[in-house]
Amino acid sequence: MNIKLRLIIMNFLEFAVWGAYLTSMGGFLYGAGLVDKIWMFYAVQGIVSIFMPALMGIVADKWIQAQKVLSLCHGIAGLFMLGAGVYAMMNTGNIQFGPLFALYTVSVAFFMPTIAIANSVAYTGLDKAGLDSVKHFPPIRVFGTIGFICCMLAVNFFRNGNGIQFQHSHEQFLLSGALSLILCIYALTLTPCPCLGKDKPSRSFAEASGLSAFRLFKESRFAIFFVFSMLLGASLQITNGYANTFITHFIEVDEFKNTWGANNANALISLSQLSETLCILLIPLFLRKFGIKKVMLISMVAWVLRFGLFGAGDTGSGLWMLILSCIVYGVAFDFFNISGSLYVEYATSDDIRSSAQGLFMLMTNGLGATLGTWAAGMVVNHFVVNAAEPNWSAAWYCFAGYALVVAILFALCFRDEKFPETNKR
Repeated sequence: MNIKLRLIIMNFLEFAVWGAYLTSMGGFLYGAGLVDKIWMFYAVQGIVSIFMPALMGIVADKWIQAQKVLSLCHGIAGLFMLGAGVYAMMNTGNIQFGPLFALYTVSVAFFMPTIAIANSVAYTGLDKAGLDSVKHFPPIRVFGTIGFICCMLAVNFFRNGNGIQFQHSHEQFLLSGALSLILCIYALTLTPCPCLGKDKPSRSFAEASGLSAFRLFKESRFAIFFVFSMLLGASLQITNGYANTFITHFIEVDEFKNTWGANNANALISLSQLSETLCILLIPLFLRKFGIKKVMLISMVAWVLRFGLFGAGDTGSGLWMLILSCIVYGVAFDFFNISGSLYVEYATSDDIRSSAQGLFMLMTNGLGATLGTWAAGMVVNHFVVNAAEPNWSAAWYCFAGYALVVAILFALCFRDEKFPETNKR
């Protein structure tokens, strides 16, 4: 089979595993009576992302070939995700937080490293086939997003024997676990990746996790950039955790209970991922024309709109606001995540570049996302869960206000206007 097709299948499965539950789990937890614990399920992804990718990366460097580490991680992740689904199925109506959270945590602890490992496997496969990774990998990676969207739509439209959509039932965990086990087997057929061996030097944990790059904080522009990366990273998982629950709650409102959006939250949210795929293509143009500061500011303003439109919209006459919020998400996510990563790539020297990328991930998807989901949980619990009359709009406006403050402070503090083309390798 053609190497590009094989890597397309790998990327499709890799992100289909995630798409099966990431945007719909909040809706399931809401129905299971664990709405006040939603933030914990999303925060733990950030916590394990601080150390697990670095640890498994070192294992792939020194002892076990990367495709085998990918297989091992998906095997463990899949079994524990299946365990979470089976536990929920066996305890319908009486799901306890402790057992479900424990099974889920082990699963995501082994899943999160696979994103980076899958990239390594792809780069090795393309290199051995004599293909340029810069040219050929992006079109392959797009199929990961397609896999994510396909699973989002599957859990939206598929129903179990009781007529309940997968997005509101334990089947989403079973689907994710099954896909993970399929990739566990499939990964073993991929191109063998060399490892350095235990007696040869490789990146240390500090280098792999980005901790060694903290010396960049001595330079003010990097210190400011990474601090704001953490502050903006706080926004990354908020809508993943609460968008499905928020949109679905309109079913409980007589005026909106029969609207399409209220009954198809995941399908509506999938517009965000479609927008994300398209917006990636705009990044090079925007960076060249506006520079890193303006591009990052565009992202921050987009986050304000993302949250604000959720606060103002509904699934009736205000559906257009929810749709526009999903379209804006592509700019909010890509112009921050992708542009920030490219800025680190071009602005740092060769000896620190890999560690700097690790630091960027640590500040955004690790510390930032963890603190953000914790704070978001407090806001939602205050305005929705523990309120006499739930007020979702107030919660979304709080998030929008936070993003606006971050944008204003960034505009005042960050001075590096141009994209650092001169440092390009």
